[in-house]
Amino acid sequence: MKNNILVIGGTGKTGRKVVEKLKALDYPVRVGSRSASPSFDWNDQTTWTNALEDIEKMYITYQPDLAVPGALDAIEDLIKLAKRSGVKKAVLLSGKGEREAELSEQVVIHSGMDYTIVRASWFMQNFSESFFLDPIIAGHVALPKAEAKVPYVNTDDIADVVVAALTNEKHNGQLYELTGPRVLTFEEVTKEIAAAAGRELQFTPISMDAYVNMLKQANVPDDYIWLINYLFTEVLDAESNNVITGDIEKVLGRKPKDFSDYTQETAKSGVWNKVSAGIL
Repeated sequence: MKNNILVIGGTGKTGRKVVEKLKALDYPVRVGSRSASPSFDWNDQTTWTNALEDIEKMYITYQPDLAVPGALDAIEDLIKLAKRSGVKKAVLLSGKGEREAELSEQVVIHSGMDYTIVRASWFMQNFSESFFLDPIIAGHVALPKAEAKVPYVNTDDIADVVVAALTNEKHNGQLYELTGPRVLTFEEVTKEIAAAAGRELQFTPISMDAYVNMLKQANVPDDYIWLINYLFTEVLDAESNNVITGDIEKVLGRKPKDFSDYTQETAKSGVWNKVSAGIL
């Protein structure tokens, strides 16, 4: 009999794809989200017990990020409860170059449970499903750290690695760092998206202070502003941030998706052409 698997964040960028892939392989999957039944809410620990009932393995994604204040306490509490509930293995999504996230990694590593740590670089999908989308739709991308080079990784690749880790014991005790095959600056990203979408996009480098002020004026919640400031000032500046790894190929036996694959696939959805379609 295949193991029951809980996917915490099962409606998120990577979680929903993990759920789809596990179901396609005929694994019994429980979606861990506030809208699911039983529900799972990071901010309400009374929901955790029912979500963990009869679960043998779990995939953990923490919202909005493992680096935020309170994440470590939540992971510690979840792991303690999971062990008491009989969970045998945890696969944790972490962030490449995030020192704060590594504290949560250590909780999982030293839990006594089987584990796999999946450290991911910045998602390609941040430009189509997250905070970088609105500027693209508006036609003007203004970001700090214009010189930073990032090996963006596709969430499809992350999900494939997570599924492998959940379904194959050979990945127990492993820490994988997932990146795409090349690094890009924000300006290079903007140009590739513009070419794929058939649009003109302008890129303007700005200071970190100016960017934070812009976010505040857009009424972005304070906790997200804190996180974005952290990611830009701590993670993008980390020496390890622009290092390309071969872990996706090591796990999956194939090369990771390139950013050009992502832009071509995403452009077909029309998400970057809402302006020309008269939606905004």
